[in-house]
Order: sequence, then C-alpha cells, then structure tokens
Amino acid sequence: MSGAGVVVTGAARGIGEAMARAFAAEGARVVVNDLDADAARSLAEEIGAHAVPGDAASEAGVSLLVRSAWELLGEVDVYCANAGVGTAGTEQAAEELWARAWDVNVMAHVRAARELLPGWLERGSGCFVATVSAAGLLTMLGSAPYAVSKHGALAFAEWLSATYRHRGIRVHAVCPQGVRTRMLHESGPAGQALLAADAIEPGTVAAAVVDALRGDRFMILPHGEVADYYAARAADPDRWLAGMNKLQRGIEA
Repeated sequence: MSGAGVVVTGAARGIGEAMARAFAAEGARVVVNDLDADAARSLAEEIGAHAVPGDAASEAGVSLLVRSAWELLGEVDVYCANAGVGTAGTEQAAEELWARAWDVNVMAHVRAARELLPGWLERGSGCFVATVSAAGLLTMLGSAPYAVSKHGALAFAEWLSATYRHRGIRVHAVCPQGVRTRMLHESGPAGQALLAADAIEPGTVAAAVVDALRGDRFMILPHGEVADYYAARAADPDRWLAGMNKLQRGIEA
C-alpha cells in the first residue's frame, strides 16, 4: 500500500474512518470524503491525508470526488465505496427512504465505477472496495431498504469482478455483521437484538480489509461465522428462512 492513492467515502467516522487511518498507517496517500466537512477535514489533518468533503452518491458528487482525487493524488489506485445508510422499515417505508437507500448503498458504487473504470482498464489495474455488510449475504430483519440495497451492492461487486478480473481490476466486498458504529446504535430493537452482542470495533474491519487486499480475496468476512450462515442459506433456503422468521417472532415478542 505504500504510496498508493486511496479514496475512502463515508470516512469521517466508523468503518470509513478506521480504513482511512489504516491505509495512511500503511503509507498510502489518502483522500477522506464525507458529508460532514468539518469531521473529514479534521481526520485528514490528523492522519496526513487530503479532505474532499461532499456527496459520494450523486452523479455530480461522485464525478467531483474522483476528479479531485486524481488531481490530488495523481492516480486513484484503490477506491473504497464505504458510505452507506442504514434505513429501518418494512415494505411500507416511504418512497424517499427506499430511493435514498438505493442511491447511497448501490448507485454510489455504480457511479464511482463509471468514473474509474475507463482509466483503470486503460492502465490494466485498479482496486474497488465495496462496503456491503453481512446483510448483503443474508438479510437484515427490521430493515427492508437496507437488506435489499445491500444485496444489490454485493451483486454489483460480483459483476465487476466477474467482468473485469482478467483485465487487472480487483474487487473486494466487505461483509461484517455488527460493528460498533453510530449506524448500529441507531439500528433499533432488531439491530440491537441481532448484532450488538457480537459487534466488533471498526478497526478490526479495517485490519481485515488491509489483509484481504494483500491476499486479493474477494469476500472479506471480519465475522468468520458469516461464511457458515451463507453456506447454510444456500444449502437449505427453507430451513434458513424458517430460522430467520423465528428470530423475527422473538423480536416482536
């Protein structure tokens, strides 16, 4: 990672902050992005990075971020699409909440790839890191917009890897369960019941990301048990769904 140009979105706190710190400690040249401009600038000053505050989801915001990163770093070697929203609710969640979840958790990744891929493909290398969450592999009770959009984020990461791996593009999907962040704190009764007991620190996730980039592993699972849950889901979907429904009934009770 020494000397690599790295962009981390949603980097003012939580997993994004931990990744920015970890990459900077490895000798990377880092661009810190977040909607919270003051927090982004404060972190950048602390770790010797560049701050490019702004929206990492909209077309205009992503385009500005990538262009600014190129100007500051000379090249973007690693792009961490980490910004996300943890919208709670059922199918009855408001249209704007569904749209926001899809925009930030999925389309932000698509828009970043549009900006990055032409240059990466021309030079034959590039690394895209998508913060997906275990919800993208499994589901998230109590949060339909989050669960559905995170499945979309995983699907897009898989597609990128399957399509461009032979052309030098590396893709990683980061899929932790509970992480001690503000998003977990605000996840409501379902999130607390399912995730709080086994929650890990953001730094543990960041360390797993750095390690996976060295080994070029697509799936990054800071909670190793998620692999077993994912295998059980694929092997017997009906049994897995029955188990998840049992958890749902327990939450309701």
